[in-house]
Amino acid sequence: MTSTLIPPATAQERPGRARLRGSLSPSRAADFLTCPLLYRLRAIDRVPEPVSAAAARGTVVHAVLERLFDLPAAERTPDSAAALLPLAWDGLRAREPELDALFDSAQELERWLASARALLQRYFGLEDPQRLEPAERELLVETTLDSGLVLRGYLDRLDVAPSGAMRVVDYKTGRAPGPGFEAPALFQLRFYALVLWRLRGEVPRRLQLMYLGSGEVLRHEPDDADLRATERKVLALWDAIRLATQTGDFRPSPSRRCGFCAHQALCPARGGTPPPFPGLAGEATATPAP
Repeated sequence: MTSTLIPPATAQERPGRARLRGSLSPSRAADFLTCPLLYRLRAIDRVPEPVSAAAARGTVVHAVLERLFDLPAAERTPDSAAALLPLAWDGLRAREPELDALFDSAQELERWLASARALLQRYFGLEDPQRLEPAERELLVETTLDSGLVLRGYLDRLDVAPSGAMRVVDYKTGRAPGPGFEAPALFQLRFYALVLWRLRGEVPRRLQLMYLGSGEVLRHEPDDADLRATERKVLALWDAIRLATQTGDFRPSPSRRCGFCAHQALCPARGGTPPPFPGLAGEATATPAP
């Protein structure tokens, strides 16, 4: 999924807000909110990031939870999930052979697999998959706002009750945020809820984040005012992204998250120098990654 950033419309083209004519995913939106330079390095420069054991674990756990619901309800057990784990790992390795370099020994790989099994075991303490029949898994959703901005992303799971009420479920393999830090975590699900509302004309009944790292569930019940506010935030965010793209001004935003960033060597806040910005060489467009 890619998008094209186009310079703002002329005055003749826009009696009000210019049509944005681009696309945005919740991941890239979260990157810009966290650090504009991080957004630039990932979405515009597309600087490669080293593979990580934590990211690979998240990918295989998500794959297992997706495939778990392919099984008959009675077979959706912790043992079945554990049996699916090596298959998910083999599939990921086939797509990304460089992951083999993550582990120096069979013992190290087994410890990593054991940590993934522990996350899956914790999932069964949060809900009973034998009582669920998700309507969708790994669902691509996409809508175009009146402004012209395309919103798109993948839902981990969408549950639909017989009444038609929707529940958006997202799995996280980390720990739940502390009190007062829930808003950034919920932004992604509000983003998805906005897309579903625009697509289906109904506000999802519940948004649910399942934190397998700490065995906690964060729930939120949005309303249309909530999602209108989310749309305003997304539009303001996209205006900021467009302005940064026009000027090349993607400033770093230092925070405690910097210690986990793969791009510290390119960050001025850490004494680094980012690559030349491609949009400053007279180019009319840039093509951010999803």
